[in-house]
Amino acid sequence: MIKQSVIENVLEMALSTGGDFSEIFIEDKYVNSLTLLSNKIEKSISGRDFGIGIRIFSGLQSIYTYTNDFSEEGLLLAAKKAALAIKGGENGTIHPLSKRIFPTVNPIAQLPLSVEHARKVAVMRQANDIARNYDSRINQVAVRCLDEVQNVIVANSEGTFAEDKRVHSRLAIQSTASEGNEVQTGFYGPGAHAGFEFIENLDLNHYAGESARIAINMLHADECPSGKFPVIIDNEFGGVIFHEACGHGLEATAVAKNNSVFAGKIGEKVAPEIVTYIDDGTLPNEWGSLNMDDEGEKTQKNILIENGILKGYLIDKFNARRMHAQPTGSSRRESYRFSPTSRMTNTFIAPGTSTPEEIIADTEYGLYAKYMGGGQVNPSTGDYNFAVGEAYIVKNGKIERPVRGATLIGNGAKTLQLVDRVGNNLAHGAGMCGSQSGSIPVNVGQPMIRVSEITVGGTKGE
Repeated sequence: MIKQSVIENVLEMALSTGGDFSEIFIEDKYVNSLTLLSNKIEKSISGRDFGIGIRIFSGLQSIYTYTNDFSEEGLLLAAKKAALAIKGGENGTIHPLSKRIFPTVNPIAQLPLSVEHARKVAVMRQANDIARNYDSRINQVAVRCLDEVQNVIVANSEGTFAEDKRVHSRLAIQSTASEGNEVQTGFYGPGAHAGFEFIENLDLNHYAGESARIAINMLHADECPSGKFPVIIDNEFGGVIFHEACGHGLEATAVAKNNSVFAGKIGEKVAPEIVTYIDDGTLPNEWGSLNMDDEGEKTQKNILIENGILKGYLIDKFNARRMHAQPTGSSRRESYRFSPTSRMTNTFIAPGTSTPEEIIADTEYGLYAKYMGGGQVNPSTGDYNFAVGEAYIVKNGKIERPVRGATLIGNGAKTLQLVDRVGNNLAHGAGMCGSQSGSIPVNVGQPMIRVSEITVGGTKGE
């Protein structure tokens, strides 16, 4: 995309006023999005975004700028302007750039850019038909097919020169059911770091059928009771609670400034022995996986909590300076418009030994949260509030009836300590995570778990 000699000149200019580290991030991204609604393609959007980000460190000072001008003159001017914000210090050393080659953990069989729209539309129509034919009460289906190809180069004054191609594909299906005055929706959005082969090989009967089933099942569900009782959280998307309420608290973005309940607790017991919490960016073709992070570091498997003991954090280069630690291949950003920082990739609770049937049979009374919805978290305290997309009352060891309007309210660190059963059915779910470095693809995951007590907000007393 840009000559190596130009990159070297930009890195040198960025250190001209006293910086001790400089970095350039070059991005060339293609995005395609198709939306089918009311049995027809309503939107078709394609675009390309190209830009360069320049970052400079001087001790614990960080400067970031970006530009769409990729001429040498334009890049040198942007680097010089950023460098002028550095106050004092000795000029850093520029090491010769050495290309880093990372093994591909995300093999791509078919680039989405090479696939005709007609093939994508055929899959979308099939998903639409499956959802609509599930039940006569399904009166609307929206299907979105999204793919993007992101080519990046990361180079820095330490000698790193690394390239990567990221390919993401996702099919999002939302079904709407109505009967009388009642209206409910169901959603399923599988995604992968993969090409069109992922979309074409999806089990649409499962994914489209589930989106319709959720909507139908919740149509005449009873109102959820409120109170404090055990909550069984199912696998896959159930992991969003611990992603938000615990995962963000284990990112150096919060830990380095002591804005996390987990700061300074390495080696301490923060969960029961049955809980092991992992972030792994190397899982083949998973939605949150990367060959390298956005600082040109190889992604890795980071064990954050092992058998209940806090083992580590997710650390980027800048916060590594604050913490006197090493980066963990966990630096991410939405695009060249954002300075990178520590973020999750595929974060999950490792499987335990209990079967889902055993967990349910062992629950005298509680709530079974099959699919989670959206929520809010205070990252400095871990206090959370999450809607449940599909829920059921459990009585005498059996799933009794569906309920709606359930909200889980609690504190991430405390909820973690109250996990008393961990299932053996680990599954991952694709989602988007927003933070200070933008919105990025992440996987949340877990097996079925049971928390001995959570405050459940509902509109019906029991």
